[in-house]
Amino acid sequence: MIIIGIDPGLNGAIAVLENNKVLNIFDVPVMPEGKKNKRQINSAQLVKMLEEIIKDLDKNEVTVVVENVSAMPGQGVTSMFNFGQTFGAIKGICAALSLPIFFVRPAKWKKHFDLINSSKDSSRTKAIELYPTISDKLSKKKDVNKSDAILIARFYSETRLRDDFK
Repeated sequence: MIIIGIDPGLNGAIAVLENNKVLNIFDVPVMPEGKKNKRQINSAQLVKMLEEIIKDLDKNEVTVVVENVSAMPGQGVTSMFNFGQTFGAIKGICAALSLPIFFVRPAKWKKHFDLINSSKDSSRTKAIELYPTISDKLSKKKDVNKSDAILIARFYSETRLRDDFK
């Protein structure tokens, strides 16, 4: 089974796992929006990326797991709207591609990996511990989103037969 873990958002990432092995990892594709050099999700590019991943697969062999996040205290209205737009685009693309999609709250997957009340960068450390051969792809502090995507997919892989997703 192919599991696609998604840490949504404009700085988010996507990880592709098969049998708990990382096949691919990449940033959520973005493009410029308007005159102020703001960014938005590049939905067309995301569709191409996902189509490439699933092209030779039965859709029953693929599952998408997205971190189900909500507004954070102190986050501005515009940034929350942009985040919601990105989250909605990801949901719509998965639906259009007929990919089964599950959502997991951050607290749930972080508890599974004992990351509750730890620094944001702790998920990067955990992902490197689990996958030392790709540590070069997780070497920068900004790669924490890639680590989150890996752990989100891994969480689903380790818990899918339990009640975590029912």
